[in-house]
Amino acid sequence: MTVRDDPAEAAYRRALALITALVTLVGVCWAVLTPAFRAPDEPQHVNSVLRLAYGGGWPAAGEALVGPAMDEARDQAALTTDVPGRHLDREGVPAFVAVPPTRDVDRGTVTRDNALADPVPPGTSTRGLEPEAVDQMTQHPPLYYAVAAGVLHLTGTAEARWDVQLLVLRLFDVALLLPVPLLTAAAVRRLARSRAAALVAASFTLFVPQVGHIMGSVTNDALVTVSGAMITYLSARVATGDLRPRTAALLGAAVGLGLLTKVMAAFAVPVVVAAYLLAPGPRARRGAGVLIAGGAALAVGGWWWLRNLLVLGTVQPVGIPDRFVEDEPHGLWYFVRVVVTSLTRSFFGNLGWLELRVPDAVFWTAAVVVAALCGLAVVRGPARRATAVLLLLPAALWCGVLVNAWPDYSAHGWISAVQGRYLFAGLLALGTGTALGLHALLGTRLRSAVPWVTGAAGVTAASGLGFGFWGFYQGPGQSVADAAARWAGWSPLTGPQLVLVGSVTVVVGAAAVVASVRFARAALSSRTARSASTAEPTMVAAASTPTTAAGRDASA
Repeated sequence: MTVRDDPAEAAYRRALALITALVTLVGVCWAVLTPAFRAPDEPQHVNSVLRLAYGGGWPAAGEALVGPAMDEARDQAALTTDVPGRHLDREGVPAFVAVPPTRDVDRGTVTRDNALADPVPPGTSTRGLEPEAVDQMTQHPPLYYAVAAGVLHLTGTAEARWDVQLLVLRLFDVALLLPVPLLTAAAVRRLARSRAAALVAASFTLFVPQVGHIMGSVTNDALVTVSGAMITYLSARVATGDLRPRTAALLGAAVGLGLLTKVMAAFAVPVVVAAYLLAPGPRARRGAGVLIAGGAALAVGGWWWLRNLLVLGTVQPVGIPDRFVEDEPHGLWYFVRVVVTSLTRSFFGNLGWLELRVPDAVFWTAAVVVAALCGLAVVRGPARRATAVLLLLPAALWCGVLVNAWPDYSAHGWISAVQGRYLFAGLLALGTGTALGLHALLGTRLRSAVPWVTGAAGVTAASGLGFGFWGFYQGPGQSVADAAARWAGWSPLTGPQLVLVGSVTVVVGAAAVVASVRFARAALSSRTARSASTAEPTMVAAASTPTTAAGRDASA
């Protein structure tokens, strides 16, 4: 049956396209809303892109410095100030709202003369330098930065004002977000044969404001996020019986892509192995799939970490020495409480350099709902074993953050490297688990709930953007108009252009809700028509033809 002959399928595709567009446009809104370099490690990420764009190579970890252009850009962006919504104002630090925006004509241009820092002699320690002077990103593989450098050259912005370059790179990361809702919807349809659950899954990231904020900044986590989505989707295919060598090769390549970006992708290896172990089919074909996937992962990106181990004696070298003040550990319970709280809060909505904190009730409620629905999906949902396999990825990442943070805490009393974005490789799994949990809870009623979920997702995304606008730009006693003028003053876009971006996003959000309503009606009509057409034959053959689960509406 063609899509034209199936109104429910056509309505589903329209709704999915609009939800995906909304996810992407929300990322664009974050890209233009967040003040320059007000995202975790963004100056260093941009600096590493510029170094590769201008042929500066990839120095050993700890031996890369921030270039003069980035030093100038940070000063012109007033990065040493505190934004008004910061959870705790620092004594002696000026307010961001008290600094007049740097005029466009006064913003520096990046050129070959100022992009690169003077090279550090090999083996030279940078421990005595200020942390802001060191670019620690060379502790990671260079794939993300090489691709981003290529984007600057392709767009003709390798030599441009720093704020224009920043926006181009942010939009590149937003483009990497675009496949995530599509892959999430595809995974859910593979596991549950449910269009309604697929649409719910596609909207998942809209309920997590931190996703739009991070994916609308310059960070190698953007490439880790999309590679994690690819790995999870392909693992869902394997766990449900796709044992073709081509799928194994693609799965291994996706793991390798992640490994050539950041070590977080290593936590996907157990997921791949579990998918093949639990997949239906001959043992020999499953074993061959593991070997093919493993070989592809090693060839594409695993070799980097093997090289580190053989040459440097460690999996990941330290890019910048820690400079925390020594303290006494306060016990295991304190460690667990602080790490779990920080990880959960920064997954859902610690904006900026984690200084804009969403209220505790918001992120704890969201965490409980997601955890409960994912648990329900594993216990009562369709394809329970496959769902459990996918959820191994965020679970492994979560445990990995705790384990990685413990040695420094036990030895020095301080907690570091605890950020929710480290879980973003597991976004597809969490979206899938949440949607399948709702599917198990509501059954065929989920079809009618899709418009409400889409609307709630849009409202949540808008609330996150509003929270960011207030926290970044609106000082005490100032009006919304004052904050909007400040935003326009700092942005490389004009005020009318910012209004256009916001207006298009609102229109697409409204269209996504309307499309979801039409999907629900089309799915109901399709089910009613199918029931009517089979009613008479069913009565005649009721005694000999029982109803089976396979006959359920695919849009349920």
